[in-house]
Amino acid sequence: MFTIGDFAHLGRVSVRMLRHYDAVGLLPPAHVDPASGYRFYEVAQLSRLNRLVALKDLGLTLDQVKVVLDEQISLEQLQGMLSLRRAQLRQQIAADEARLRRVEARLRAIEREGVMHTDDIVLKKIDPVRVARLTEKAVSYAPEDIGPVIQPLYPEICARLERAGIAITGPGIATYEPAEGDGVLVHAGMQVAAPPAPELDFEIVDLPVIEQAATAIHRGSMDLIDETYQSVARWIEDNGYQQRGFAREIYLHCPDDVADWVTEIQMAISKP
Repeated sequence: MFTIGDFAHLGRVSVRMLRHYDAVGLLPPAHVDPASGYRFYEVAQLSRLNRLVALKDLGLTLDQVKVVLDEQISLEQLQGMLSLRRAQLRQQIAADEARLRRVEARLRAIEREGVMHTDDIVLKKIDPVRVARLTEKAVSYAPEDIGPVIQPLYPEICARLERAGIAITGPGIATYEPAEGDGVLVHAGMQVAAPPAPELDFEIVDLPVIEQAATAIHRGSMDLIDETYQSVARWIEDNGYQQRGFAREIYLHCPDDVADWVTEIQMAISKP
């Protein structure tokens, strides 16, 4: 047997928590010395302790944990619950990290108000281009709403193109259209040379020429692209132009590390 201190060390919990688990009937010691009142535990009790802590980390209350443990949940069921919780936590961490990046980008934009550099804005004509694309609706144009919608579309359109035997001829292009309310239709496209065909499970469209576009290169995560967009907007206003519709995003380089992404944004403009 192990003293409460040794058992706490083995189970990576505090002595205080072991006493609490005993008080609420979750994990009583294997033996209590009648003279001293010292608690002693057996190594087999680590199994219940591990399940107790795991279920608590899932967000269950101690009363709920007791019910689950007393029903003798199977190892497979516990592993399934923990795997689901792990996926949820990873998703939450990713969302929090993305939110932090957006906050940092907004802070930089605020710090640079009035001194945003527009030297890298290029005015050019954009030739027409044919794309195969899939479309979904986002509830708004905010990055946290666009990202979860557009990200799954690119692997899906690439997989469908491969099944159809259609070669990709250039980088991905995202285009956007206003939808009902604040909604946005998100078009995830890949450049192709194939003609439209009714049997395809995606559409093939020709994006028209843009006679005048204000363009800029954004380097890094799409969560931080607001600053680049605002630089282009400043250039458009300072040079007496008006924006016409949503911008196009051309994904020139998309490695695994989003910090190394290279994206060109193209805003159609004209003189008023």
